[in-house]
Amino acid sequence: MTMEAAPEPGANRPALALHVPEPRFRPGDPVDFGFLSIPPAGAQPRPDETCAAAETFPLCTDLVRVLGDDDQAHGPWNPRLSPDRMRTMLRLMALVRVFDGRMYRLQRQGKTSFYLKCSGEEATSVAATMALDAGDMIFPSYRQQGCLIARGYPLLEMVNQIFSNRADKLKGRQLPILYSAREVNFFTISGNLATQLPQATGFAMASAIKGDSRIASAWVGEGSTAEGDFHNALTFAAVYNAPAVFAVVNNQWAISSFSGFAGAERTTFAARAIGYGIAGLRVDGNDALAVYAAHAWAADRARLNGGPTLIEYFTYRVEGHSTSDDPTVYRATDEGSGWPLGDPIGRLAAHLTAIGEWSTEAHDAMLVELDGEVRTAIRAAEANGILGHGLHQPDVTMFEDVYETMPWHLREQMVQALHERAVKYPPETQP
Repeated sequence: MTMEAAPEPGANRPALALHVPEPRFRPGDPVDFGFLSIPPAGAQPRPDETCAAAETFPLCTDLVRVLGDDDQAHGPWNPRLSPDRMRTMLRLMALVRVFDGRMYRLQRQGKTSFYLKCSGEEATSVAATMALDAGDMIFPSYRQQGCLIARGYPLLEMVNQIFSNRADKLKGRQLPILYSAREVNFFTISGNLATQLPQATGFAMASAIKGDSRIASAWVGEGSTAEGDFHNALTFAAVYNAPAVFAVVNNQWAISSFSGFAGAERTTFAARAIGYGIAGLRVDGNDALAVYAAHAWAADRARLNGGPTLIEYFTYRVEGHSTSDDPTVYRATDEGSGWPLGDPIGRLAAHLTAIGEWSTEAHDAMLVELDGEVRTAIRAAEANGILGHGLHQPDVTMFEDVYETMPWHLREQMVQALHERAVKYPPETQP
């Protein structure tokens, strides 16, 4: 009797296949965003800030919008800001863009080593910050220069930091654009992505423990939601009902990989709120009024002990990731111009014009004024030194601010380092 060999385990099953996300457009491809579902402005309901989190879940896959194609404000999310308030918002967003443009040019001129623009995303920082109280703590990522500008932080201090010169309050220790500004409640930016989220949760929990009224507001790019820190932060925030707002700026691209690698093919980023059982909103990130309304709603909810909110600001990164990035090698060149949600500055300016509170002439005059303001700050910062010109922080500062009392071994290293520096570069040869 012949014994037949047993079949290999799984021999009759289909072969497994690994899915690798792929963007819809690559360089040279025609761009068509017709696959996006963009609902009409004003069609989304606005729940009460104290509602059950589940009441917001349909909004996690919708898109909260206020400004319509007719340049008018629509629906229950309309924050009904005064014309003066909207003009202030417009001016701040325009200032961010002018500042970015000038800094980009300075990097190309070799006056600083690095810069990172937020073109097209200005509303996600400026309008959101304007919806917060001045005492609320901001935990930014590296594309939130608009938060600083919206809080009136001096442009001169920002440029000094970018130049890492002798007037840099951070003593040249942070990569350009990794700001820190305690005086305006702006937490230190970290180059390690998503670390700010657990810190924001911790601040919010501490504020609640103390019976304070200050909340935390944190920003993160959609790519960084794949980091473990994102999930750690939301778990703690959900469990302890931390008064925090988490803003995911979905600009479609990380440095060279599209949002699908962070999970965008499956569902929206706002939908992650559903799994945590917290409130969630998906918002048109190029609609400054919608951004303001959503962030104000989430901040009020946190202050009323309603718990955390996860907001996805749906927008687009028009520029490269940074001055070290060439987006033409991984995405179609006309993606930015084809983005169907337009430009946040242009849309708010068009709304103000439509209601008789703005004009092309006023806009052009504003841009000239803002450019002069930025150039004045640059000239003042250049007097404090630029990249490679020797006007930097004293060498001794590299040993400071680590220990309250410097230990003996670090003191010995400092003395040796300063001696070797003086021998190699005698003081009389220094500028």
